[in-house]
Amino acid sequence: MVGRLEGKVAIVTGGGSGFGTGIATKLVQEGAKVLISDLNEEAASKVSSSLGVEYLVANATKRSDWEALLKKAIDVFGGLDIIVNNAGTTYKNKPTETVTDEEFDLVFDVNVKSVYISTSVLLPYFLENNRPGVFIQIASTAGLRPRPGLTWYNASKAAVSNATKTMAVEYGPKKIRFNAVCPVVGSTGLTHLFIGKPDTEENRAAFVSTIPLGRGSTPKDVANAVAYLASDEAEFITGVNLEVDGGRCV
Repeated sequence: MVGRLEGKVAIVTGGGSGFGTGIATKLVQEGAKVLISDLNEEAASKVSSSLGVEYLVANATKRSDWEALLKKAIDVFGGLDIIVNNAGTTYKNKPTETVTDEEFDLVFDVNVKSVYISTSVLLPYFLENNRPGVFIQIASTAGLRPRPGLTWYNASKAAVSNATKTMAVEYGPKKIRFNAVCPVVGSTGLTHLFIGKPDTEENRAAFVSTIPLGRGSTPKDVANAVAYLASDEAEFITGVNLEVDGGRCV
């Protein structure tokens, strides 16, 4: 069967682990040609080998690295259709008055500036070539229904969701779609920071108890949502925050 993304070219940031690897896996299964980026070369290389995708060691907050990603997508695949801004970070869950300047700068740099740089570099490519495109941000339920202890992480994800809606309105007439996927806490390399303690089933219990479907988001859950939003099946969907959260935000 032909996949929903056959012939499409996608960039996935933070593709070396967690949600990013799950997303890259699903996009490949749906027929897309995928270029992942990650700061961790060993992780990116491993995913590249296992999935048969291209990779580039890149910092999603650096303009020159986004320029390199665009060039590689064009050189290797002949173009670009889909951008998944998945790279993100947080600081340890703790009282807001104890957050440092460095921690604040980190979450806004990685979570917000990366989206700004990606659109600043890539939008001209779509506009100048009169080419439809799809930008999908991995935001968070934290930006929609925040819990205490992660104020500035929550605020950074709220900024991503708002910017996504704004750009959806601005670039809709150019057939460039912008959507966000909002997972609830799952089990990834950042989970111990979100819950402020080791990532064990016991320590996640308080978080999971607020999720009607009784578990956290998985890479597969997020990847399925991304694949749908990236596909032509979602051609009339833009500006949404798709909550992949088991009912957490209800």
